[in-house]
Order: sequence, then C-alpha cells, then structure tokens
Amino acid sequence: MIRHFLIALWIIVSFIFKINAQQTNCFIQNKPFKAGEKVTYQIYYNWTAVWVKAGEVYFQVNEDSLFKQSVFHFYSYGTTYSKYDWIFKVRDTYEAFSNKKTLKPYRFKRQVNEGSTYIYNDYIFNYKQMLAYTFSVYGDEPVKKDTVPLSPCTFDVLSMVYYARCIDYSKYQTGDTIPISMFLDEKSYDTYIRYLGKEIIKAKDGTKYKTIKFKPLLIEGTIFKGGEGMTVWVTDDKNKIPVLIETPILVGNIKAYLIGAEGLKYKQEAIIKQ
Repeated sequence: MIRHFLIALWIIVSFIFKINAQQTNCFIQNKPFKAGEKVTYQIYYNWTAVWVKAGEVYFQVNEDSLFKQSVFHFYSYGTTYSKYDWIFKVRDTYEAFSNKKTLKPYRFKRQVNEGSTYIYNDYIFNYKQMLAYTFSVYGDEPVKKDTVPLSPCTFDVLSMVYYARCIDYSKYQTGDTIPISMFLDEKSYDTYIRYLGKEIIKAKDGTKYKTIKFKPLLIEGTIFKGGEGMTVWVTDDKNKIPVLIETPILVGNIKAYLIGAEGLKYKQEAIIKQ
C-alpha cells in the first residue's frame, strides 16, 4: 500500500486540528508560522512485522502574489524513495494561495502522480459569490468542471493545516469532541476529532517532546478504516507542529515522524532537554 502513504499523510495532517464546522468568524489573532518555515516528515509502512522507510513529505510557507494581492503560498511535496519506485512510484504536489490575514484560500492546486494514476485539481474560491469553481482531471476521463457552493470559513486540505495551527487548545477538556470540515474532491466533509490531553513522547531519533494528543474520526473508504484508530501528537508550544502520527490503513499501518523543522517563527519549547 505504498500508493496510500502520501495521500494519507496530507489527510492526516488536515484532520489533526480542531476547526468548528459551524464557525462563521474566521478572525485570526496570532499566526504560529512565517514565510520560510519548512517541516519534513519520514513515512514508515508496516504490513507484517517489518517497518519500512517508504518516503518523505514536506510542507513549506512562502510569500507570493495572486490576483494583485500579497498572499501566503503554502506548498507541499511528497515522494516515495526511489528504491521503491519499481513497486509503486509516487510524486505528489499540493499548493494553496491564501489571504495573509484570514488564511482563507483564493486558489488550491493538487497534482497526483501515483503509478499509472494521474489527478489534477485546480479550485478558485470566490467569497463574494460564495462559490468554488473547480477544474479537475482524473486520468483519461474528460475534464470535469463544476461550481460548488461555499460555506463561511471554507478551507482546502492544505490551508486548513495552517489555519488550524492558530486555534487555542486550552478551551477543551480531555475527551471532548470538536467538529471539523474541509473541502476536497469537489465536496465538503464534516467529521470530528477527540481531544485526549497532553503526553510526553519520544521521536525516532530519541528526542522527547511535550505534546497534545488527538484521535480523529475517519470515514471509511479507499485509504482508511473507519473509526478512531488514528492517533496524532502535536508540539505543546506556540508552533503546534505534528511530531508523530500513527494510523492503520486498509492494508497495514503507517507512521509519520517529524525529521526536520526550519524557519520556525518561535523557539521549539516543546523539546525536553536530556
């Protein structure tokens, strides 16, 4: 199931944060990131008793311009390691262009190359008309164009990651469930995450982190088993970056470890010194 690694990680990361699906106020007081930030993850896959290093994915924040406005350009790229390309080659790119104040996306692009599978999505978000204009290509199928209604505070799978890092975690108690929603594949999806409190964990390199722990409710489909099988740990500091993600998929299990973080806005205060 190498083909599912990178798709899973993007969806995982979009699910780890709490966003109220009924929220209408998109005001952001503090942003825990800045242009120049880059975080990298190594993906492990397990089917029987062996964990295999399967690939990497990174997320980067840039400054750009779109529609004559200065915007954040969020960029993510994922790949399987070349030694596994003969089994299943993955080269995927996700991009979002967002308002610098609200982080609402103006445009979202996704290009998926996985073996013989090719997917291209290009969404334009019009908040005056409250509509999303979608342009999609799925392999050899005819080009698909659509116009989809938007609700307030709509975020694509990538801009949601950054918007959600701005949310205050201190409002919730252990066991609370928080509704979330995202726009993906020309549709809006509503689900929730369960907040599980705080925990100290050890990363693959032995580094210990103070973290916040979650279990998102996943919808059963082509990648995941349904239910709360996934567990996510994010840094318990101002940066709020994912450190470790564990989840079963339809065949086997995956883990995603943070292996690199640069250009962070704040000092990494979640690391426990030995």
